[in-house]
Amino acid sequence: MALKDTLLRIFTWWNGQTVSVAVDTARSGIFVGEDELGNKYYKAEGALIDRSVGSERRWVVYNGYADASKVPPGWRGWLCHNVDVAPSEEQYTPKPWQKPHVENQTGTANAYRPQGSQLSWGSRPAATGDYAPWSPE
Repeated sequence: MALKDTLLRIFTWWNGQTVSVAVDTARSGIFVGEDELGNKYYKAEGALIDRSVGSERRWVVYNGYADASKVPPGWRGWLCHNVDVAPSEEQYTPKPWQKPHVENQTGTANAYRPQGSQLSWGSRPAATGDYAPWSPE
């Protein structure tokens, strides 16, 4: 591991896993699976009870920048305890209504800017004239 990677692990939480997460994962984590984006999923070893998430602690180690929108729907359901079986342990096929993963585009040139937004191109549509401002009397 290069010096830069070591410093990033020590001082940042948004670039992969930190040193404390790596130690905790090595000590008590059981590898469950990996998704198509390279994110790795773990669960706690043994019957650990964590009242905030239920009887089993589950977590993800992101491949690169930590962005929750990088978790596919099947794995999101497993992480949130909506399903008991991980997608790696079953023949998971996405539902027809589930869209493929698209990274969060907020703050980029590809961000959603509806018509009338201050950041959208073109001119704003004219007001219809049905607005009457409130005034105290």
